[in-house]
Amino acid sequence: MSKGGGGGHTPYEAPDSLKSTQLLAMIDAISEGPIKGPVNGMQSILVNNTPLVDAEGNYNIHGVTVVYRLGEHPQTALEGFEDSGAETLMGVELKHDNPITRTITSKEIDRLRFTFGVQSLVESNDKGDQNESSVNMQIQFQINGVWQLVKDIYIHGKTTTQFLASVVVSNLPPRPFNMRMVRITDDSTTSMLQNKTLWSSYTEIIDIKQTYPNTAVVGLQVDAEQFGSQQVTVNYHLEGRIVLVPSNYDPVSRTYAGLWDGTFKPAYTNNPAWCVLDLLTHPRYGMGQRIGISDVDKWALYAIAQYCDQMVPDGFGGMEPRMRCNAWLTTQRKAHDVLADFCSVMRCMPVWNGQKMTFVQDRPADRAWTYTNSNVVGGQFKYSFSALKERHNAVEVRYVDPMNGWKTSTELVEDHEAQVRYGRNVLKMDAFGCTSRGQAHRMGLWAIQTELLETQTVDFSVGAEGLRHTVGDLFEICDNDYAGASVSGRIVAVDVAARTLTLDREIEIPEHGAATLSSVGSDGLPVIMKVMSHTEPDKITVDVLPEGIAPGGVWGLKLPALRRRLFRCVVIREGENGTYGITAVQHVPEKEAIVDNGAHFDLQSGTLNGVIPPAVQHLVVDTSTDSSLYQAKATWDTPRVIKGVRFVLRLTVGVGTDDDPVRLVTTVTTSETEFTFHELPYGHYTLTVSAINGYGQQGDPASVEFDIDLPEPPDFIEITPGYFSLTVAPRQKVYHPDVSFEFWFSEKQLLSADQVLAEGQYLGRGSMWIKDGLMLLGTDYWFYVRSVNLVGKSAFAEASGQVKSDAQGVLERLKGQITANLLNREFLSTIENDTVRREFEAALRISETNVQQQLETLKSTVNVSVAAELETIKRTAADEHAAVTLQMSTLQTQISTDITSKIEALQRASSTAEGSLTEKLTQLNATVNGQVTTVQEISRAQAMLNDTVAALKSFRVQYQANGKAAIAGIQLSATQTQSEILMMADRFALLNPYNGSVMLPFVVQNGQVILADTFVKSLNINDRFVVDTAGNVQIRDSARNVGMVITNRAIKTFDDYSRKRVQVGDLWA
Repeated sequence: MSKGGGGGHTPYEAPDSLKSTQLLAMIDAISEGPIKGPVNGMQSILVNNTPLVDAEGNYNIHGVTVVYRLGEHPQTALEGFEDSGAETLMGVELKHDNPITRTITSKEIDRLRFTFGVQSLVESNDKGDQNESSVNMQIQFQINGVWQLVKDIYIHGKTTTQFLASVVVSNLPPRPFNMRMVRITDDSTTSMLQNKTLWSSYTEIIDIKQTYPNTAVVGLQVDAEQFGSQQVTVNYHLEGRIVLVPSNYDPVSRTYAGLWDGTFKPAYTNNPAWCVLDLLTHPRYGMGQRIGISDVDKWALYAIAQYCDQMVPDGFGGMEPRMRCNAWLTTQRKAHDVLADFCSVMRCMPVWNGQKMTFVQDRPADRAWTYTNSNVVGGQFKYSFSALKERHNAVEVRYVDPMNGWKTSTELVEDHEAQVRYGRNVLKMDAFGCTSRGQAHRMGLWAIQTELLETQTVDFSVGAEGLRHTVGDLFEICDNDYAGASVSGRIVAVDVAARTLTLDREIEIPEHGAATLSSVGSDGLPVIMKVMSHTEPDKITVDVLPEGIAPGGVWGLKLPALRRRLFRCVVIREGENGTYGITAVQHVPEKEAIVDNGAHFDLQSGTLNGVIPPAVQHLVVDTSTDSSLYQAKATWDTPRVIKGVRFVLRLTVGVGTDDDPVRLVTTVTTSETEFTFHELPYGHYTLTVSAINGYGQQGDPASVEFDIDLPEPPDFIEITPGYFSLTVAPRQKVYHPDVSFEFWFSEKQLLSADQVLAEGQYLGRGSMWIKDGLMLLGTDYWFYVRSVNLVGKSAFAEASGQVKSDAQGVLERLKGQITANLLNREFLSTIENDTVRREFEAALRISETNVQQQLETLKSTVNVSVAAELETIKRTAADEHAAVTLQMSTLQTQISTDITSKIEALQRASSTAEGSLTEKLTQLNATVNGQVTTVQEISRAQAMLNDTVAALKSFRVQYQANGKAAIAGIQLSATQTQSEILMMADRFALLNPYNGSVMLPFVVQNGQVILADTFVKSLNINDRFVVDTAGNVQIRDSARNVGMVITNRAIKTFDDYSRKRVQVGDLWA
């Protein structure tokens, strides 16, 4: 019989107790207003690519509040959005030994919201139990160079997914200031404890109700708990700006009623012609401050707009407008570049015709003139042809695809016959403002056909006929030399009755096919006549003889075997002797039909089998230590999920040089969207990830480069001077998100890294640093910065700078500091004569227990108008909170009601739980007919537990009458940070009794300093005129660039780029 086994243990897993309960509140500035608004109500607002409301009106996402304004000039504030915040995403791991520092510079913000959390929080034991754990973090502000605790944060509980929380800090110090998050809990060194912390973001909040006039805005609030660890994104499907359109235009049906009278009306449209008009004439986001509607050729835009609105096949069996523009301008760019993008939608180019902005569109049009060998200078045309490499036969057109979740898709357009003949030549282009596959196909096909069919450029010169057309007009060229036949010349004679023309040369007319003759009619426009018979070699009979056909006129012959040669003028330049030079490019009118009818697409498949795998996106690599080497964790995602898709990872190392060739590290196939590479040595790595399905088809790959090596030192250090402070900002050649910087400071130049570490002052780590408390003007301060990453630290980079030294700014800053000091406000204010009495009464109210009081009054009266009084009050009070000893005495004399004199004295000593205060005040008053003179002396010493320690001695005299006061005084003060001597008077002078007379070395009066004899070691006048201790003189411009240097040996002059241009005197000095 066998024995039973010991009792088993079933591992226990505590339930997740931490859930993110953040409320996401955002205000998105959508566009310059006004706009039309959402295309389909709440279905047009997508949170994480999910519409708020489905097609039946049911909410897909609950607990959502949406308020929007369309961007009218007068519009109300958004209800429920009483503050405005700008969020800065961080998304960085917070470690115990690496606090993360950021700088706040905005003076307008009222609060800061910090968002932080844990990736997971769970602690396991040897039995396999998973229990709750806790982690401690702090938010700290740097005030007066000292880090002070603002929020102490504890997160306790269990979660296996990301948990985020937020706190708001309201009482912010003066800007700029540094803030940081510090992890107090030690980092986990074992897989048994998972407690990685992260700083997700911080938000700068302004408490104000804003209406955002002329700006379309959307306010949205949603409970972030519904999305778990996902980053919440919001997209909008909107109909954009309301612009000016012709008064006879219906933008919905894209039709034009009758003739246009030139007036406009506001409406929404995506016709690119009217978008261009709005861009050119809008005074805020466009060029309206320089260009008005009268400066734009609206008639040319009207014709272009009609051409854009014509319906063409969409490739799926339906019809769509030829050209539409659905663009969102989100960055400031050069006006010419933006205008060129809009014109690319319409196949046109902007032209200034000398009077206004007009547009030349590549579309069929009537020819304006005919040029022949007989009406050009020298009878010659000079042709040039495009290079073969410029004739592309395949185009990849990138456009925004609504069928792909409004992400970028690529439409491939090819000419297979040209590829067989010339080889494949690919052009890649972006279709600006394009959301239609058919339009993208037409744009690519137009580029191919233009480069393959229109290969010629012609140059020639003409006389006054060069003014018969403008840039953009089409004209015909009949060139005998190019045609190899007589196809042009001049008319010799005209027989009106017989409709017979005699030409200046013999021609040949084929027996079959129709031939036509072109000339110029009486209205100056080209006319075409059909050739009926060819009676003689130089005579023809036409079907009709238009008016204006006369001897000397030019003619051009169109034969059945020859193609009509049309060109579009692109340049007209004035030459010598009344001639004009013409440059034109070939135009093939048949191109329009080829392009408009060239799109043929297969309908969407009813099965996912054989569908190309999705592209890999958002590929990120995070490196960390792995024993003595390093590991790299890669994460990614795809825009859509397809069953059976795997991912192929290819990791290489090397930069591709002879010294460091590219070498394959490994290839991996996984079905997950993350993978970790272990035990990686130093090197420059490239990771490529692509999706692959069961048929072996691969989607678009994504690649990322990362380094495991010591970081490069900063490329340079940018130092921005401030008043008594310097801002240090290191710059990298190539940005690396895992690199931070270590800052060291010295008041002298240090010559080695060892000297920096031994004698320098360590400031901390961060992306930038503000060093304040630098009080010496015109002095070099030295900073030493090195890069820090996971592997180690770089060499030091050195930089030096000086604080701002312009006198006006320095004085204003000092004035602000002096007047903001509470100790100085009393000194700068007028003397209140009842100060002692109020101080005494306040002291009496401190305690009502354990009171000993002694009152003595001595009074004598001579008569009703003459009196003298002496009053002394002594009081001692004590209780469990404070001990106060106070003595007050008053001596007063009075003769009538108009003449009074008074002496008041106050002595006080108090001790509380917060600290102690000792104070003595003596004040003398005299009054005559409403004129009051006062002498006041104050002595004060205090020491508080909150580090408020100060000593003060002040002496003031004052004359006051009719509401005006004249004050003079001197104050001495000392605190734990600095000492001050302040003097206050309308006139301040130093008197020197010399040889029986009074000398004035200097006087300060009316804000000006008047000096007698002056000896200066060095001098700086408004940072523009500088004299150093050696006697050298620098004269600078407003940007502190040296313009001239004067020494005892030479005079040197420099330009704006600090390059020496002139030197007088010793040329080697």
